[in-house]
Amino acid sequence: MSVAPGFPPLLRGMAVPAGTEPFARAVAQAAGGCDAGLVFHDVQADRLRAAIVFAPEVPLGHAMAMLPACGVGIQNAMGALAPPEVGVHLGWDGGIYVNGARCGRLRAAADPTAPDQVPGWLVIGLELQVMTFSDAPGETPDETSLHDEGCAEVDPAHLLEAWARHTLVWINRWSDEGAAPLHAEWTGLVRDLGGEVEICGRTGTFLGVDENFGMLLRDGTATHQIPLTTLIEGR
Repeated sequence: MSVAPGFPPLLRGMAVPAGTEPFARAVAQAAGGCDAGLVFHDVQADRLRAAIVFAPEVPLGHAMAMLPACGVGIQNAMGALAPPEVGVHLGWDGGIYVNGARCGRLRAAADPTAPDQVPGWLVIGLELQVMTFSDAPGETPDETSLHDEGCAEVDPAHLLEAWARHTLVWINRWSDEGAAPLHAEWTGLVRDLGGEVEICGRTGTFLGVDENFGMLLRDGTATHQIPLTTLIEGR
């Protein structure tokens, strides 16, 4: 790319070297004490990968709201840049779905801290399949790319910029207004609500989420609460 992506105030972009995974780089730098607000990114013709470093001021269980905030951010970004008929939905576990097929994911890593303790750092990563180079795309109907869903005109660098902007808007709302607005927006986008799901080794009915976006899963006569911290990699 000839022009580096631009980011809103409080966020600063950092392209990673070729062959480097932005999420892994962000985790390594965060563990080493880098500044919050860094957005490590790798924008390619076929895929977009990025990761934001956070320095939470609340316990980890609350700070994991950054995962749904980043999810709503990418949905809002796609809503602004993609054709209006393109539908983007979110999986509780971080999956990103375009027109019903999986197109990417969000992932999380954090300082090894108890959920009721304030972590030193938190990283949320984004991965999106922009284009699929395949001779038989029909062999994987549950997976797709932006190009396959009519988003060929969406520039990945512009999408990265829009994701950062929209995510920051939702983080600020969460900080200023509490979880209710984010909760309402995210609930309208999440997949399988009210349906049968298999998550974290359990199968049951996805009833909804608690105030910290933990899944409420009905299994027979019992209801289990699965916290978002369960999704943190390496725990």
